[in-house]
Amino acid sequence: MKHWIQAARLRTLPLSVSGIIVGSMYALAHPTDAILTPTEVFNWKIFGFAILTTLGLQVLSNFANDYGDGIKGTDNKDRVGPQRAIQSGVISPQAMKRAIIITSVLTLCSAIILIFYAFRYTNLGLSLFYLILGILAIASAIRYTVGNTAYGYRGYGDVFVFIFFGLVSTLGVNFLYSKQLDFDLFLPAIAIGLLSVAVLNLNNMRDEESDRKVNKNTLVVKIGGANAKKYHYFLVITAMVLVLVFAIIDDFHFDQYLFVVAYIPLIKHLVTVYKNDNPKALDPELKKVALSTFALSVLLALCMIFFISDVLVNNS
Repeated sequence: MKHWIQAARLRTLPLSVSGIIVGSMYALAHPTDAILTPTEVFNWKIFGFAILTTLGLQVLSNFANDYGDGIKGTDNKDRVGPQRAIQSGVISPQAMKRAIIITSVLTLCSAIILIFYAFRYTNLGLSLFYLILGILAIASAIRYTVGNTAYGYRGYGDVFVFIFFGLVSTLGVNFLYSKQLDFDLFLPAIAIGLLSVAVLNLNNMRDEESDRKVNKNTLVVKIGGANAKKYHYFLVITAMVLVLVFAIIDDFHFDQYLFVVAYIPLIKHLVTVYKNDNPKALDPELKKVALSTFALSVLLALCMIFFISDVLVNNS
């Protein structure tokens, strides 16, 4: 059990649910129908199964990454960071393959239940769309490193992370509540997507040397470490600016800017990256950015709840 928990990489899980938290709290703070109260729009069953589905996708992605890199020999003595399960031999490739299948099935079941609670027996078209989206997400999580055409080996991992853990996670879950797209929400959705990509970029910056040796052509390998640093600054700084713009557009009160507290570790992180000359020393920064992104999503959600409290008080 200890080895399976390690293979699931628990430190990656908080980052994966950041978009779900923001998208859900935005729905709670912005009821689409004037006659509905925020609590009538929000649905705990949708929230719960959205969290479960997203966690399932993240664990699936971690298992598949362990399997794909393990059988290809990408995880070897040159790799920096914790040893992977297949690399160290504590879990066999066959057992990991079974775990990938089981996790895929469980994640799909969770997605189907989520879709049912969101649409019930109406909107068959939207239900089918979300089902296809769920299947694509599962397939994409597996194909990142598994197979001869794994897109993670061709530099497209950033695109997958941005789309599914940024846009789909935030906008997708919000649509399940509101049944409409709110364009203001694109700003925090993009921000969370960019910060999620920043974690992947850090991972690839750390592994640039070993990835190049085994022909794993991540974006960092393609553009080089110096340009990857500039790309990293762009990801983090743009994300912070977009959340600020969102707060201004959404007319946050002064006390609703509590989320800027999460900017402090992100700024310190950027200074660390700027001063870094040894990519291998970037490993601890992955956890810092992941937890900072999670903290930002939670604080932003709390700020939205403050807005709800003000509305309820003013209407009472």
